[in-house]
Amino acid sequence: MIRTFCKKTLLTAGALALLGGSALADEDSAFVEFKVLKPELAMTAATAALEYCRAGGYQVGVTVVDRFGVPQVFLRDRFAGAHVWETATRKAWTAVSFRSGTTELDQATKPGTLAEGIRHITQALPLGGGLMIEEGGGSLVGGIGVSGAPGPDIDDECAQAGIDAIADDIAF
Repeated sequence: MIRTFCKKTLLTAGALALLGGSALADEDSAFVEFKVLKPELAMTAATAALEYCRAGGYQVGVTVVDRFGVPQVFLRDRFAGAHVWETATRKAWTAVSFRSGTTELDQATKPGTLAEGIRHITQALPLGGGLMIEEGGGSLVGGIGVSGAPGPDIDDECAQAGIDAIADDIAF
């Protein structure tokens, strides 16, 4: 009896897989599906961001986090300050946590705004240089944070260069 049930279950699962498995990912499912960057792509993005900044004469640190804010890669150029680990990591975490670039979050959380309280969350760092990494369909797959350039606008440029380096790989 149990063996027959298992066979039928396996056959049904196999049939659903052949049909694309759409029934497995519906709203009634007990599971949530998501995408994250492979470590190799995270490394490519971090390296590209660091090299972009280096070409501009800036020594930086770069962190790439997964969609949950957990660091996948951290790179620090040889003369970057000791602070760049914390700031790059917090910028990347902030971008994925609030689903916003940190430059935009900086503006939205200025003192006197309704969202000012975000600035008091321990990990949050609303300071330019943190960007979300989204795949071609718009799903969040990670974040990148850069710290150490002479301004947050330049940190943003370096972070974007990192994303641009993997854009074709995550387009779809």
